Amino acid sequence: MTALATPERTRPRGVAPTAGLRRPRRYGRVLVYAALLLGAIPTILPFVWLVRSALMTDTQMFVAPPEWIPDPFQWSNFGEALTAQPFGLYLLNTVIIAVVCVLGTVFTCSVAAFSFARLRWKGRNVVFALLLTGVMLPYAVTIIPTFVMWQELGAIDTFVPLTVPAWFAGAGGGVFNVFLLRQFFLTIPFELDEAAYIDGASPWRVYWTVVMPLSRPAIVVVTIFTFIGTWNDFLGPLLYLQDESKYTLSLGLASFQSVFITQWGYLMAASAAVIAPIVALFFFLQRYFIEGVTLTGIKN
Repeated sequence: MTALATPERTRPRGVAPTAGLRRPRRYGRVLVYAALLLGAIPTILPFVWLVRSALMTDTQMFVAPPEWIPDPFQWSNFGEALTAQPFGLYLLNTVIIAVVCVLGTVFTCSVAAFSFARLRWKGRNVVFALLLTGVMLPYAVTIIPTFVMWQELGAIDTFVPLTVPAWFAGAGGGVFNVFLLRQFFLTIPFELDEAAYIDGASPWRVYWTVVMPLSRPAIVVVTIFTFIGTWNDFLGPLLYLQDESKYTLSLGLASFQSVFITQWGYLMAASAAVIAPIVALFFFLQRYFIEGVTLTGIKN
């Protein structure tokens, strides 16, 4: 008599029993997505409320119970709000400051991080430790002496105090960017540097042609952090800018709020227009952002 064939004996050799494992994995993935969706709702809800309010009249906005879908859509709120003040000029000023700060921060912070991560020089670790202590210094402590310095230099009511510090390793917040880039640079194999040096490359050549092209995710993270910080900066423009023609979007929005405080539809529309570029930037660069944050700190 022959033994009855079992599923284990009839399965071809080399074929793994994956059919039974796919279902639990699929259920686990659905649970993970459901948990992420529930966690995202509290974050997305304020932005949805902002956009919804920007498309409503003041009367419809405060109806109880609240209505989520505008009826009708008040698209004119955006046009009226953005033309009530020169937001186009504010946008241009903000873009100029943000671009200059991003270029300066990425260049100087990456050069400093390259020196700390890829070069060997005496006292490197001590200098890096002293640099990290700058993170513990509150920004409020340096406001008055920094303002007095720029006042003595005659730079008040110009973009100089808002842009020049970015070309010195980002100043204040640049310490974190140096640390972030240094940790990422350490993940790049040193054999690439040695091969380039053997071919006669200089440290600048290694920095520009070897390290920087391989560090795109970390560079994108620093770019996003710097751009968002500059775009949303309110205290800096408030301290140094006096002429209304030089206002940034954050400062212009604050002055707009003081004038149109009772016209909530205009205020919501202006706020949504100011936030939209940041949301679009993160949406298009989120893959590099997540990759850069994930890989930073991982050794070879």
